[in-house]
Amino acid sequence: MTQSHTPRHTAFGHVTLAGAGPGAVAHLTLAVARALESADIVLHDKLVSEEVLALAGPQATLIETGKAGFGPAMAQEEISALIVAFAREGRNVLRLKSGDPGVFGRLGEELDALDAAGIAFTVLPGLTAASAAAASLGQSLTERGRNRELRLVTGHGAEGFAEADWAGLARPGAVAAIYMGKRAARFIQGRLMMHGASLSTPVTLVENASRTEERVLSGTLADLPALAARLDGPAVILWGLAPRAAAAAQPIEVAQ
Repeated sequence: MTQSHTPRHTAFGHVTLAGAGPGAVAHLTLAVARALESADIVLHDKLVSEEVLALAGPQATLIETGKAGFGPAMAQEEISALIVAFAREGRNVLRLKSGDPGVFGRLGEELDALDAAGIAFTVLPGLTAASAAAASLGQSLTERGRNRELRLVTGHGAEGFAEADWAGLARPGAVAAIYMGKRAARFIQGRLMMHGASLSTPVTLVENASRTEERVLSGTLADLPALAARLDGPAVILWGLAPRAAAAAQPIEVAQ
């Protein structure tokens, strides 16, 4: 169910904050596809795929805001200001992010800016990378008898992971999806080992989940830094999960 907000200033335009999913156009929701068709302005992150952007209507102006891991990007304050400025002009604005806007997408900051300006908004969820990555492995993110909880963890480096519940992650059977963790792979490995995680715990990295260039590397905690070093694109680390070989949709590269 989407969440809408009633504005104080009805002369303003409307803002839709939406998730484009991990990349494949087939994973786009109907609601987001319709929002693309009708938007006047599309402010999109760099990771939103070209095939998704191609669904924008002919009237739409596409503006890339960056936000691709460690690459160049607009400051969040600038993005929020653009959203507000276009809406004040009466435009139908679509703020489009890869994955789900409510999962490490800084959605709250943009909603705060819209609230402060009295601008109407709707939030449309999208498929997050962890779900698409697990599907590529033929695995469930939760399974009776294995894990009663699922953790979503993020950080742009060691500092971003400093407050993680490492003891909980290190427990047998724990499952987590670690976003933006490639550069901190050795730090993650060390912290998990410090808290008692077995070096034989399965770990799988999925690069460009759901896209035609998707790549899956599977191994154990002992292999994590070496696996991360082999990837160039955006990746999610699935801690505690190994591919179900018979169901995997893509070729699997297993660490030797």
